[in-house]
This record gives sequence, structure tokens and C-alpha cells, in this order.
Amino acid sequence: MKLPLSLLMLVTAITPMFAASENVRQASTTVPATPLVWEGWGTSLCWMGKALGERDDIADLLFTTKPVTLPEFPGQTLPGLGLTIVRYNAGASSTRPVGDLRMEVPPKTFPHRQIDALWLDPAQRDPVSPGWDWNADAAQRAMLLKARDRGANHFELFSNSPPWWMLTNRNPSGAPGNGVNLDPAHHADFAYYLATIARRARDHWGLAFTTVSPFNEPSSGYWKGDGKQEGSNLPPSLQAKLLPMLRTELDRQGLRELPIAASDETSYKQALDTWKQLPPEARAVVAQVNVHGYQHRKGPRAELAAAVAADKTRLWNSEYGDSKADGLELAHNLHLDFQLLRPSAWCYWQPLDTSLGWSFIQFDAADRRLLAVTPKLYVMAHYSRHLRPGMELLDSSDPSIIAALDRTAGLLVVVALNEGPARELRLDIAALGASPGRVRRWLTEPRRETRYHLLPALELERGSLVCPLPPDSIQTFEISAIVPAKK
Repeated sequence: MKLPLSLLMLVTAITPMFAASENVRQASTTVPATPLVWEGWGTSLCWMGKALGERDDIADLLFTTKPVTLPEFPGQTLPGLGLTIVRYNAGASSTRPVGDLRMEVPPKTFPHRQIDALWLDPAQRDPVSPGWDWNADAAQRAMLLKARDRGANHFELFSNSPPWWMLTNRNPSGAPGNGVNLDPAHHADFAYYLATIARRARDHWGLAFTTVSPFNEPSSGYWKGDGKQEGSNLPPSLQAKLLPMLRTELDRQGLRELPIAASDETSYKQALDTWKQLPPEARAVVAQVNVHGYQHRKGPRAELAAAVAADKTRLWNSEYGDSKADGLELAHNLHLDFQLLRPSAWCYWQPLDTSLGWSFIQFDAADRRLLAVTPKLYVMAHYSRHLRPGMELLDSSDPSIIAALDRTAGLLVVVALNEGPARELRLDIAALGASPGRVRRWLTEPRRETRYHLLPALELERGSLVCPLPPDSIQTFEISAIVPAKK
């Protein structure tokens, strides 16, 4: 039978080992009255897509939950991450001139971070004309289709910068002094560019984008023209003009059902400030607020969530990254997001990167060879492999606990993050209708040797479970002894 929401409660107590009983910290996790249904985990293809997009084994690692062996790491089996959200970058760079004009190549931009533009000549608007090159950016598009074939079901088209010829300084890495480099004469062209790519994907690529996001960290001030990647400054006042233009162009091209996401600001504070500054007519065309998590442990997560909820708009953390290879910083901020931001999806920027700290797997951009696997990969597996799309996220008063419920399967998933000394986890889930049974569990100790290790199962007796948590560890529990709701 279906349990009343008031009875669906998970009570946890996390106690430092050997501590006195009066030091027990009580935390409750409950099913909210309006459950938040998890949409999935994802990534942006972008740079790693250009460099490595032709590789099936990497697609398997990112977009399936199969065990994967990569030729650079013989004898090492890696857990597939099971990502279902793919963000495809509409490029801004090209070596092809337009008349006498050529792209200004930023001196510090790495070649694999220059994503090929698809519209090459503004004088030729017809997408079947030679002014468009649909064979460009083949590797990133190959990874997009490999993700689709492996079960990905959310596809977001996003832009780091408009194509170079739409820019006043012809430089797709930005403009000096936080200036705006999108030429007003090309505002409508920018909307047309994104809508035409979305239309082409639907009609010719065998997939339909599920959102389109026209901006990337537009208010950050990062994009000064001498950077290492594509970027464009687009303040909220300009976003307010461009968003309705994009909506009009999508509708004109028969894409009325394709939602717009915005504004992909770099931090929770900037996202909140931008959302407040957008006028009602601009907010009205935004179906999904995207935010990036680069404020890490700081920022008004809860305030942003409340502002977005007031407009009945869904919220994603569409990009996150940090420089700590052990994955504990990732886990800490992810738990904060689940507790305070409450997004329905969460994406890591580049699982494969040239930086050891930022990557799950480091690669060399020159020869496209994989160099090292970091503990971050295994930390991510605890979340993306177990907290699956369609599960209901439970509210928790303790950010060290993330829990989700699959009512149909009668499955409860608990991910426990322990930062610091060894502790003891106590679960009391009798109110969920738990019957005696075995509890499967996986452990990663990023600063030691244990990597996503399947531990001996525990017994659930009378709805309670006690388990030690080693220092600086992540442990995931799957409890399948929950009474499922009847269909």
C-alpha cells in the first residue's frame, strides 16, 4: 500500500566513533509535500568533445553504467558514470575569412578550446548554402550522437560566444574592459544561428534538443579578449533584449516546444542578481534557470532557489568544476547544492580535461592521449550511478546525507559523505515500511586506496542499520527492502 507522506521519514544519526552518546547529531530526511523528481546528471561536450569525441570507449564511460577498460590504463576497470544530460556547444571560431575580415585569434587560446562555427558567411543565410559548413565540428557532434545512442535523453544547445564575425572586434574570447563585443547589427543573426542549429539537429541529426541556452557566464567579466577559451560579455540589459528575440526565432522555425534556459551565470550570486534584473517579459520566455557552481562553498543558494521557485521555473546546476583531484571538494559542494539549491539536474563541466585537478581523467591535448585517472571519477560514480532519473529527492537537515526514493522499485538510496575522522552512520527507516533484508554498499576513500569498492552487504533488521564511515570517505547504500507504492 502507498504510505502517507507524513510517515515517509528517514531518520539518521551520524556519530563520531568513540564519542559519548550526548554528542550524537540528529538529522531528519523526509519526503517533501511536493517531491522534487531528479532529472539526471550531465556534462558539456565542448573541448573534450572536440579532442576525444570519436572514441566509443569514452562514450561508454560517460553515458553508460557498464564497466569500462581504456587502452591507456590496461587492467584497470572503471565504472561507467551513466550521465543522461549532454550539453552541445555551438562554436564561434573559424579560419575561413568573410570578405577581407578574418577572426582575431586570441594568443592564449588552446586549439581544442576553439570550437568550430557552423555558419561561416553572413551573406548566405540559407542553411543549405555554402555559407554553412555542417561537416565542421565533427568530433563534438560524434560524441553527441554516441551519447544519444547510449541512452542520454536531455540535450542542451549552448553558446560560449556568438560566431566571430558577429563580434565588433572579431575576437571570440571577449572584449577589453568587460566590453560587449556582440555587434548590435547581428543580434537577430545570433538568435537565427542558434535556432537554425536546433532545427538542423531535429531534421538531420536524429535528435531534438530539449533546451537551448544562449549565454555562458555573461556577467562574469572574464571575457577580455586575451583568454584561453571562447566567451562573451552580455549584461542583463542585453540579455533582456536577446531572450525574446531567440524565442521569436525558435517559434518562427517551428520550434515552439523547445524551451529556453538562462542565464548560466558563473555563481549563485550572479545568477540571483541577473534573474532579479531581467524584466518580466524576459523571465517569461525562460523555462529553466541554469546556474554554475563556481562560488563553491559560498553563495546564496537558498535565495536563488526561492527566487526561481517564485516564478515557477525549474532550476539546474548546469556546470560545476574545481581543481581538487581527490573529489572531496566536489562532493562537499554537491551536497550543499542538494540541501540548499535543490536543482533537478547537475552537470560537471569537463570530466576529461588537460588539468589533473579539474579532470576525472587527464588527457594531453596535443596527442589526445589519456594520462591519469583521478579519484574524482570514483567519487562521481557514487552519485551518478545510484541517484537515477525519476527518483524522488528527499529533504535532509544534514548536508552530509543525500537520499532518494524509487517508489516503484521500492528502493532507497543513501549517499553519506564523511569529511574528517571516522564516524558511525545509524539509519532508522522502519517508517518507510522496511522489511528485513540485505543492504548493498560501495565505498571510496579518495585519500587512500579504496575506489568505488563493493563491500560485504549488511543486514537490515527491524528497519535499522548501523555502519562505520571511514575518515574522508563516501559510502553509498542501496536498500531494497522498502514497501513499494502500488501503481
